[in-house]
Amino acid sequence: MQLAAEAADSKGGSDLVALDVTGPLPLTDAFLLVSGRTERNVLAIAEAVEEKLIEAGAKPLRREGRTEGRWVLIDFGDLVVHVFHEEDRSYYSLERLWKDCPVIPVNLPTPAHAD
Repeated sequence: MQLAAEAADSKGGSDLVALDVTGPLPLTDAFLLVSGRTERNVLAIAEAVEEKLIEAGAKPLRREGRTEGRWVLIDFGDLVVHVFHEEDRSYYSLERLWKDCPVIPVNLPTPAHAD
């Protein structure tokens, strides 16, 4: 989860939310929701997440949405990453749908201040 969050953040992913979905979904442990500003940004975030997790030994089981770049889903089994265009994220509102699931803290590195 942490590697995916850091990879998303490195490509400008925003509004990162991780949800523990083990209760309602026995097939996966967590969702990571990320927003991108444009279709290109959504695709860059998804690519960075996938590359970083593959480097760490994870195997993507399924990928969807790469053609449009509006909502890319990458299923790693225990983690499903949803990278949304900002508009689509508010429209589909997965946080509302899964509101009863506990939030998993996501700790991102603090950017260094240029003085």
